[in-house]
Amino acid sequence: MKTTSILISLAGLMITTLVAAEVQNYATAATDDQSAAAVVDGKGNLRVPEDYRTAYQSLGAWAIAADQGIGSKELHVVYVSPSTIAAYRKGGSFPDGSVLVKEVFESTTGPMTTGTVSHAQTLKGWFVMVRDSKNTHPGNKLWGDGWGWSWFDASNPTKTTSTDYKTNCLPCHVPAQATEWIYVNGYPPLKE
Repeated sequence: MKTTSILISLAGLMITTLVAAEVQNYATAATDDQSAAAVVDGKGNLRVPEDYRTAYQSLGAWAIAADQGIGSKELHVVYVSPSTIAAYRKGGSFPDGSVLVKEVFESTTGPMTTGTVSHAQTLKGWFVMVRDSKNTHPGNKLWGDGWGWSWFDASNPTKTTSTDYKTNCLPCHVPAQATEWIYVNGYPPLKE
């Protein structure tokens, strides 16, 4: 009798766990759809998502060295849509609908108690990418090679200044072609 009760309890626990996992999978898929929908319209035009700083996950940051002297001339802070990191860690690639938002700041360098430090000063703009391995916007010149690509000046997060990803965006990503055009080595959360 005791063994039967234990087995029934274990079976109930397993069913509860499976249902919870399925609900989480559904919620994750819904979040990804919402993330992409908040960034892309029906014609494939991109925009900066309004809530990326609070709803997205921090992926990492890059410091661009000053041309002369010490410090950095720019800081790039990168965010990624919810559940993208977990999906990447599980499958080794960015799932369709993943959104990356890179803030580009002019930086300033000066002395602090910890030493000479560069920090973000003025937002220059955003670079937004949306994963699209199915090429759902073939007539739009800002889509291709598995992504939607767009630069936005800080003064207008809804209107891109990019006209063709092949000339405006792709050249900077050529060294990262083998990793889906993303410099994954600079993003610690993608590593297990």
